[in-house]
Amino acid sequence: MSKAIKAMIEKDLRERYTGVNSACVVELTGMDVQSQEKLRKSLRGKSARLEVIRNSMARQAFKESPLAPLGQSLEGPCALVTGSSPVDIAKLLMESAKEFAKLKLKKAIFEGDPNLLTVAELSKLRGRKELLGELAFLLMSPARAIAGCLKSPQAKIAGCLKALIEKAETQPEPA
Repeated sequence: MSKAIKAMIEKDLRERYTGVNSACVVELTGMDVQSQEKLRKSLRGKSARLEVIRNSMARQAFKESPLAPLGQSLEGPCALVTGSSPVDIAKLLMESAKEFAKLKLKKAIFEGDPNLLTVAELSKLRGRKELLGELAFLLMSPARAIAGCLKSPQAKIAGCLKALIEKAETQPEPA
């Protein structure tokens, strides 16, 4: 391949992966075409993309980007999986690895962190929806505590005492 063609491919890869800061690396060696297409289809269902790229070109394209540590770790035949929700993609890849015995899960990078994870480690993290649900629960906790206090037996007793005090204040004093 000529240098001009390599430069064009690297430029295309650089543009395609600009703004991408999370990805998983898998190895498809030994998988037949039908299995690969089935895997690609399941990934498309999660808005993810699987692309086989040359390691040397990926290293050049990922220089000075959040994916640089991942580019340096590429060894052997690799395919890059990217998408909107890296944790969900890692979970899907873990399920797919059970279905496709020849699918090998390698490394992953999460949110541009220079410390690489395995795909299995990334799949154990909480996804965006889970984190948002937990945040909503934590925000609602103080309101729940106040509502619980207002409905408790002590609140009823306090309400009765307040009613008695108001009633005593409104009655005229005996002469």
